[in-house]
Amino acid sequence: MSCKSDDLFFADCAARSFFDQVANKWSVMILIVLTEKPTRFNEMRRRLEGITHKALTEALRRMERNGLIVRHVLARSPVAVEYSITPLGRTLQVPFGAVYRWSIDHLPEIEQARALYDAIETL
Repeated sequence: MSCKSDDLFFADCAARSFFDQVANKWSVMILIVLTEKPTRFNEMRRRLEGITHKALTEALRRMERNGLIVRHVLARSPVAVEYSITPLGRTLQVPFGAVYRWSIDHLPEIEQARALYDAIETL
């Protein structure tokens, strides 16, 4: 189902489904890792501090289903799996990169707002 911008918040809108599945912290971080080079599962897990095996597996499956990454089985002993970003996934580099840069550029303001909020909440 295609959606007009007014319909984006309806539960059956395909864009909303995409946001639910892909626009989360792990997916964004995985795409950033994969823009550098194809990466094996355990290497990715080591780079993404705090991610669980289950969370990484689920995120990779969602992203593969949405055409953003591809999974390659490497014929080795033992068998290994490597993930790489697809051309479609690369199209997210610019918008996700902009959000990443925005967060870095505005980190002092964000931290100040959090401190102010926390101080008010503890009163």
